[in-house]
Amino acid sequence: MRIRFFAASASLAFCAIVLGCGGGSGSNSPFTGGPTSGGGSVPSSRHVVVVMEENQIYASVVGNALVWPNLNKLMMQGALATNYYANTHYSIGNYFMLTTGQILTRDDNSRQIWNVDSIARRMISAGVSFKIYAEGATQGYTGGNTGQYVLRHNPFALLSDVADSPTTARKYIWPFTQLASDIASNALPQFSFIIPSIANDAHSGPPTQADAWLQSKVVGPISGTPAFKAGGDGILAVLYDESIVSDTANGGGHVAALFWGPLVKPGYRQSSKTVYQHQSMLATWMAALDLPNPPGQAANAPVMSEFFVQK
Repeated sequence: MRIRFFAASASLAFCAIVLGCGGGSGSNSPFTGGPTSGGGSVPSSRHVVVVMEENQIYASVVGNALVWPNLNKLMMQGALATNYYANTHYSIGNYFMLTTGQILTRDDNSRQIWNVDSIARRMISAGVSFKIYAEGATQGYTGGNTGQYVLRHNPFALLSDVADSPTTARKYIWPFTQLASDIASNALPQFSFIIPSIANDAHSGPPTQADAWLQSKVVGPISGTPAFKAGGDGILAVLYDESIVSDTANGGGHVAALFWGPLVKPGYRQSSKTVYQHQSMLATWMAALDLPNPPGQAANAPVMSEFFVQK
């Protein structure tokens, strides 16, 4: 039996209802969150694409063009956060921080359904279109591990706003193959969360395979879409859930995180001394989507504005 956990207090419910759901992308509601780092703001985007990678320490990725040639090329073209840290070990707590602003649990085997404020709740309420493209999963799948798909890498399948209704789950959770169809029909949603299989995210397969998969299955295809051409509003974020287990700096270790796209500063490396973690990434996504008052620790986290072109 899958347990449902209700963690929303009255004050959080008030925040979600009154403050957090005022409008989707393109609304006039100003983003309200933590301080921006380096000044400026995060530009609005109707095409935020996220790709999750797994379990690599920063030093094994950044500058290692023999193993991660495509990703290092992307870093040169885009913007790299050099002072970015995961929050915990193991995976699931980091995925929850990226979506709820809370660790919630560190049990990678948990199948508990959480009724908490989240980016999913905010997007649904505000009418922001989104899809989870999960390699190895079927449409609407909220069950456990199957093949090379693992539930702990799909936090949306553990959030009540998505998981409690099969109809809702089918609307938002899709097999990865749907991404190619959506790109071909120029129908990318406002927020895309891409979950490679454990063979293609550097968890179980070789990092070179993960790098090649990222380029051939995501970066190459989206680069041909209007959103990611000059004048477009596409933002690609590639990041790692956690470092190697022995690296516990700031909780989950030093990891690579980068942005790429026409709204991103080209060839930029972090100039501030700000320590960013997953709650900052969550706050940044929500700022790009014009969703105010991010949940949990994201509410006071520094927003990653320094990585974007300022108008």
